[in-house]
Amino acid sequence: MTTRTAAPRAAIYARYSTDLQSAASIPDQVRLCRRLCEERGWTVAEVFADEAMSGASQLRPDFQRMQQAAMRGSFDVIVAEALDRLSRDQEHIAGLHKRMRYLGVKIVTKAEGEISEMHIGLGGTMSALFLRNLA
Repeated sequence: MTTRTAAPRAAIYARYSTDLQSAASIPDQVRLCRRLCEERGWTVAEVFADEAMSGASQLRPDFQRMQQAAMRGSFDVIVAEALDRLSRDQEHIAGLHKRMRYLGVKIVTKAEGEISEMHIGLGGTMSALFLRNLA
């Protein structure tokens, strides 16, 4: 008798930062993430999206809702287009990674693959520099 395990459950997170960007950005990011989930055999459990909200703040409604759902065990992996969609703040992305690792939730992006401490250090630094230059 073989035991079949359930497919990992994925939460998709999408974000764009300003009114100057197209709202179509969210459906495009979600479509790309759904494709990645299909390729990996993951079931999409929920989609979270914050429109016209800066990645420099963690006070984004769906970003907060996603973390609460992770604490309830609602999914096994967070999927995003790129690390900077989750956050552009080095401290925030490091904190998210640490909390998700503690909960056993992986973070995977289309751009970087499975996120490790190396991605957090380098990606966080690049995002912080981007924000500084933007200001």
